[in-house]
Order: sequence, then C-alpha cells, then structure tokens
Amino acid sequence: MWIALDKNSGISLKRQLHSHIKEMILGGNISSGERLPSSRTLSKQLCVSRNTVLEVYEQLAAEGFLEGERGSGTVVATGISQQKRTVYKRDRTALSAPFDTKEETIDFRSGVPDPSLFPRKEWGKLYSRVCAALPPSAFRYSNFAGVWELRESISRYLFRTRGIECPPKNVMIISGATQGLALIARILSDGKNKAIVEDPIHPSILNLFSSEGYSVSGIEADDKGINTSLLPADSDVSFIYTTPSHQYPLGSILPIQRRQSLVRYASDNDCYVVESDYGNGSTFRFEGPPISSLHELNPDRVIYVSSFSKILTPALRLGFMLLPDKLVPGYKAYKMNADLHSESLSQYVMAEFINSGRLEKHTSKINKIYNQKRKQLIAELNAKFPGEFHIKGQTAGLHVLASFFETTFTEDLIRRISSCGATVYPVEDFSFQNRGRHRNEIIMGYAHLHSSEITQGVEILERVIHSRALDPRSDFA
Repeated sequence: MWIALDKNSGISLKRQLHSHIKEMILGGNISSGERLPSSRTLSKQLCVSRNTVLEVYEQLAAEGFLEGERGSGTVVATGISQQKRTVYKRDRTALSAPFDTKEETIDFRSGVPDPSLFPRKEWGKLYSRVCAALPPSAFRYSNFAGVWELRESISRYLFRTRGIECPPKNVMIISGATQGLALIARILSDGKNKAIVEDPIHPSILNLFSSEGYSVSGIEADDKGINTSLLPADSDVSFIYTTPSHQYPLGSILPIQRRQSLVRYASDNDCYVVESDYGNGSTFRFEGPPISSLHELNPDRVIYVSSFSKILTPALRLGFMLLPDKLVPGYKAYKMNADLHSESLSQYVMAEFINSGRLEKHTSKINKIYNQKRKQLIAELNAKFPGEFHIKGQTAGLHVLASFFETTFTEDLIRRISSCGATVYPVEDFSFQNRGRHRNEIIMGYAHLHSSEITQGVEILERVIHSRALDPRSDFA
C-alpha cells in the first residue's frame, strides 16, 4: 500500500497516516473487505514505529472504517459509501527524491506515562457497573469539594501508603494539579502578591503564578532541594512552591532540616507552603522507602497537591489537594466560579478503584515496568558515554537527569540531536533566575518509550555528541 508521509511536516505521522488511509477508503482506492497490511509490515514499509500503525488502525476501527478479528487480519468495513474528496496535492519533486528512512522522533519528554498501561478494559467495566448502581441523585450537580466517597477513599489511601493524616473534609477534588495550583494562587492572593518558587522550575508553573498577578522570586535548588537558607526576610510572601519528594527537574529530596525550616518560615511570615507531588515522586519510588510528606509537619500551613494523571492517565483530569480549614471558604468561591465541580462520574469510579485495592495493584505493576525502563536507560547511557557523565534524580519519578562533564547543551547541539531523530531537554531551559548553572545537564524521560526507542535514542545522542567532539569547528562554550 503506497503512502507517502512527510516527516518534516508539522502534522504528526499518526495523523497523516490516519488521513491517508481514510481518504483511500472514501475514494474507493481500497475496497470493502480488502485486507490491509499487518501493522508490522506497514511500519517497516513506512519506517515508522509499529505502535503508530496500531494506534491508527485502532482509531479507524473505532470510527467504523476497519474491521478486524484475531487471526483474520484487518480489513476495510462494508457499507461505506464512496465520496468525492479533495485530494491533498503532494509535492512530486519530494516524492521523486530519495525516501527519508529516519524514524519518528524519539521524545525524551519527562512526566509522560505509558498510555498502553492504563487498565482500559478494567476501568471500562468498573465504570459501567458503578454508573448502573448509582442513584439518580448522583447525576445532579455535585459538591464543589468533590464526591464524598472519593474524598474518603483518598484520605484512607494517603494514610495507608504515606502515613498522611488528613480528614476527608479537607480533601478537595480538582480537575488536575494545574487547576489546583491556579485556585491556590487565587485564594492566597488577598493582600499579598509575592510568590517564592524553586529554581529551576517547570516553565508552565512559573507562567501560571505570573499570570495570576504574582511577583515571582526564584530560590536556588541544589542536590538537597530548595535552599531554605536563601529565603528572604519578607512578610509580603504569600506562598512558597516546592516539590520536596523529587525536586523537578533536579530530582533531589528535601531533607528534614530544610523541611522544618520551610514550615517555620511559613508560620513566622503568615504564609503557606504549596507541596506539589509533581511527577509523583512519592509513588514512583525505585530505591529506598517512600518519602514522607511535608504536609505532615504542619497541616495548617502546608497545602498538598497531587493528581492521578501520571499514575493512570492524563485523560481523567482528576486530582486532589489537602486544604487547611481556614482556606476552604475561599476555595469554594473560586472553584464554583471555575467549573462548579470536577466531573463526578469518574470520581465514583475512582473511589471504587481505590477501595477495591486496584489502584495499589496497578501502581505496583507499573512501578516494576518503569523501573526496568529506568535501568535500561541508565545502562545504555553508561555503555555509550563511559566516564563522561553522572546521573541525578534516578531514585524516583519518571525521568533522570544526565549531567555531562565536557558537553554543553547549546541550542545548536539540541537542534542537531533533534534533526537526527531524538529530542532531549536542557535543564538550563528550566532555570529562572540562576541561569548558567545547568548548561551541561539534560532531562531524559523514559516512561512512555519502548525499549527499542530508548536504545535508539541514546545511540542518536551518542552519535551527535561524539561527532561534535571530533569536529574542530564545534563549540562547547
């Protein structure tokens, strides 16, 4: 089956392939009942990953264009009327040129879970069963703080897995951690407009606080997390944002001395500490025991924020935060203005998913899989760059930080790596005020990648970096 994909287009290969096959079916180029190439065969023909082809086949099957049974292959469905379609005019010069065999970009983006691990069949059956058993009242508008059953489940789950004691009345259900942080910023803006954040920090978090009208100051984070000795003597601080279980992106763990210092600072300055479990560093823990929460030191001054996006799937848009009594009225007002309440049917399902033990079973399973990927990535880096780097933040989370001794990740080097088929992320891009201290470091996420992609991605990295080292024109300034 002849299909030309443009790998330099801004349109993803999956979307291009989906459109091509759909057009061929509607245009009559592929007839009803005609068998399509196997996913393995087509992936080799097009030089794309097999998963890309599988996802396209699944999408077309869901839309009714394809049918497939085990052992009989994938065929075009019957009953589809042919339509006259506007055909995309391809560049004939490009078609006559040598075919580019470079695979789809291997993206080492961090914090992306493997979508294939979501227990979709189990979740679907549970969703159907729970919805069927719910009383009519469950289909009305819900409480602004969330479904009580889920709030109870999360309260018990946190105590069971992390020793966090928080009554259900202080558990607020949110539509993802981002919404939670935005609501916190609005609640705490009354009278104070200064926020302190870790540096480096994810740019989206920085932009979120800035967009809410805060004057944001960065405090340097090191191999022990945010450096609390640098906190200003300032009574105008509204809150301090930190990721103590697995600092993002450095991966460091905040020691008890600094935790206590943060809590004292919050009490002395009448402000709050926002403890974000960004990256679920407390859940994805590969070496050592689970890390205690900052929240347990002072529940009245620490707001804990987390979500199920990386444990299950970002598609759920379900998260939670532990809120002090004093802030609940303000939260109610802002939450109701935002969306009245988070989607409630999934909350009932999530409550049952937790109560039945399925969440902990699922977490245990994916931890083993992610640990294997983590070990493979580190092994590949050690094999390709022996003695040239060291790893940070590998004990938890869904990424590692590779710190090279002689390589500076300039914009030019990042572009060259990208042009060869891999994407890595310089830590320097996450620096806020303390720029220039992380120019030799890159973030490498691995959770969503297949084993072969991890191997190939590191090979690309090695080829580009070592070719620059041999090139007298290369600059490592």
